Order: sequence, then structure tokens, then C-alpha cells
Amino acid sequence: MPAFALEVVTPERVAYSGQVTSLQAPGSEGSFGVLAGHIPLLTGLQIGRLRFVEAAGNKVQMAISGGFVEVGREQVSVLAETAERIEEIDVERAESARQRAEERLAQAHTGREEIDVARAQAALSRALNRLRTSS
Repeated sequence: MPAFALEVVTPERVAYSGQVTSLQAPGSEGSFGVLAGHIPLLTGLQIGRLRFVEAAGNKVQMAISGGFVEVGREQVSVLAETAERIEEIDVERAESARQRAEERLAQAHTGREEIDVARAQAALSRALNRLRTSS
């Protein structure tokens, strides 16, 4: 199967750079796939799993939390807020983040404290994505 270049970049680092034969991404309008020769595309990404198959046949999954993807004729660039391979995910930290976010959301429903609900929901979504991707 023909390969194309994939680069996954976050503000802190290049999380991946290599040749792949397929890519599946969590687009803002739904999941989509890319194969070599795909038409050019620029779209937003949501929190979810980035999956791809390297040219050598290895299947790779990454937890990403939003960003953009640009599909060119011979290269795909993913600009993500965060990107972690399965082996990089700290499951204990993700579980703690999930618990904190759920506690903050529960506090928001009592009305006793001023809680940024959108921020707590985003934190919960990121933590759940990490946990789903790691399992």
C-alpha cells in the first residue's frame, strides 16, 4: 500500500514524524480516514484517538485533545493541543484528573461554589479519552 508522510506536532514537541499507509482522525464533524493520494483538506479536530498504520505495518494510537489537520497531496500535518502515545499515558494521573473533574462538576450542581463548568467538562473529556485510549 502506498505511504505518505505524517507529522503530529504539539506546542511542546513533535510527537510523531514518519511514513504511514493510513490515518484515522477524530474530526470536528466526525471521524475520517486518509489514504495516500487523498484530496487536500483542512479541518478541525476534537478530543479523541488518532490511529495510523506505519509503513512497516505497526499500528499506532495516540490520545489527542483538539487541534487541526492539514492533508496535502503527499503529507499530512496534525497540529494538536496535546498528543500522547498509549505508552506515554499516565493512567493514574488520568484517573485522578477524571475524579477531580467529576467532583468539580458535582459541586457546580450544588451552586455553593462558582465553577467553570465548560472547563471542568473539557478536563473530564480529556481524562476519559486518555483512559479509553490506554485500555
